[in-house]
Amino acid sequence: MTLSSAPGKVYLFGEHAVVYGEPAVPCAIERRARVGVQRREDSKLRVHAEDLSLDGFTVEYSGRTDDHPDVDVSDSLIAAAMGYVDGAIDQVRDVTGEDDAGFDVTIESDIPLGAGLGSSAAVVVAAIDAATRELGVRLETDELADRAFRTEYEVQNGQASRADTFCSATGGAVRVEGEDCRTIDAPDLPLVIGFDGGAGDTGALVSGVRTLREEYAFAADTVETVGDLVRQGERALETGDLAELGDLMNFNHGLLSALGVSSRSLDAMVWAARDAEAYGAKLTGAGGGGCIVALDPTEATETALKFTPGCEEAFRAELAEEGVKRLE
Repeated sequence: MTLSSAPGKVYLFGEHAVVYGEPAVPCAIERRARVGVQRREDSKLRVHAEDLSLDGFTVEYSGRTDDHPDVDVSDSLIAAAMGYVDGAIDQVRDVTGEDDAGFDVTIESDIPLGAGLGSSAAVVVAAIDAATRELGVRLETDELADRAFRTEYEVQNGQASRADTFCSATGGAVRVEGEDCRTIDAPDLPLVIGFDGGAGDTGALVSGVRTLREEYAFAADTVETVGDLVRQGERALETGDLAELGDLMNFNHGLLSALGVSSRSLDAMVWAARDAEAYGAKLTGAGGGGCIVALDPTEATETALKFTPGCEEAFRAELAEEGVKRLE
């Protein structure tokens, strides 16, 4: 069996706006998806998943399937999860030229599914890396990130950006603007994550922002303002000014709320962090439920979140300096 892992991520700035060519700055964090792949003698795909914020399941099939594992999450999340695995294997077959290759795939993840921490990107990056190596092909990081992006782009009906998959493949802090993806320097950020136990529907949330942007000029202006904020945030990162970074994160959360992608639980966690005197806090990812990220070097925010109604988990996150790891 060939085994790879890839990290999740948080957005300091720029989610949703990045879909429209504006810049974004995500950071990889040390919560990982680990994917083991073993070639089969037939062309079937067997997937066993654990710890993806749901009960473990196993499904085996010859091609794409409408059957859903018996787990207590929405059909849309299960369909998306299986879609990402299918898409990753399609990329593997394409790049290796082995169209009939079958695999046993085992997925273990520390990253909540659909919670804004890049679970799908981490699974796709690790799956493509492990499966191509199982077939004797080793992809360079840039091609791995590109193949993973193509998978997300297809599953998300053309509404994905390169940010999540590039960040997961390379690790560290990255800057993404359209086709331009690169790593950037960042200080040792005191990241605290709050998780409400839920998940947003990424496709529906991205589609909702698209509708607003097309219907209202001021919504389009809001998306552009997020891009301007990201550029200001890059300068604060260069100087290590945590106070300004926090102010800009607060501003970014307000803009995302105006675009309709926050929720009561996310807002409650953001305000709990601010009341605990964090430098700043915002939702991370598509929104609608899931996670917030705050900047606080003290224990105050983590403690406050643990006592916030609707927050199921709070933890400190370290920056993942390394992206994909080849474990076996």
